[in-house]
Amino acid sequence: MSASALAELTIADEPATWAALGFAVDGEGVCRVGGVRFALAGRDAGRGIVRWALRALASEELDGLPTARDADAAPPGEPPAHPLGVVALDHVVAVSPRLDRTVAALQRAGLDLRRIREEPTPAGAPRQAFFRVGEAILEAIQEPEEIVERHGGSERPAFFWGLAFVVADIDAAAQQLGDRAGPVRPAVQPGRRIVPLRRSAGLAVPVALMTPRPVSDR
Repeated sequence: MSASALAELTIADEPATWAALGFAVDGEGVCRVGGVRFALAGRDAGRGIVRWALRALASEELDGLPTARDADAAPPGEPPAHPLGVVALDHVVAVSPRLDRTVAALQRAGLDLRRIREEPTPAGAPRQAFFRVGEAILEAIQEPEEIVERHGGSERPAFFWGLAFVVADIDAAAQQLGDRAGPVRPAVQPGRRIVPLRRSAGLAVPVALMTPRPVSDR
């Protein structure tokens, strides 16, 4: 069986909010970035990333991550141009109170584990696992121990947290967003830069913009 590939993310956000930031959104509330569809279902749909759908999936049991199978082929033709300059989905972030358990579940479902990073992030996550899901990456982050204990222990399921997109010109995108974006800064990945969108952007999910990956990492 081939490795699973991300087809769609359902987001509890309003289409007009994404359009106002410079994403191209069609009349049905769908934003297409590369081969990934973003179904913008409105705030009443839930919180943040409501669920994802993957192709070539062996199981929908992904340690609590709301998941569906998607049998459709990738959308034909070129994706629409986005005024913000977004060209691809770089990665989806999920958080786990027990990373080894989550990694095992994802592998059983057919996701392609690339590596586990045994180093803390700037935000304090002690470990991360990286899975290739088609053109994007799933970054599964170990929740810090003090947060695990504060929120009821490690038996809780994994959950989705945020998104990062690739933009053609990060400085132009940051300028276009104005005070809805933070400062452009070096990313954790060597040679890349990142800019987070602020709460004033009005999104229901944390979003960051990044420069493209080095060719050797694609």
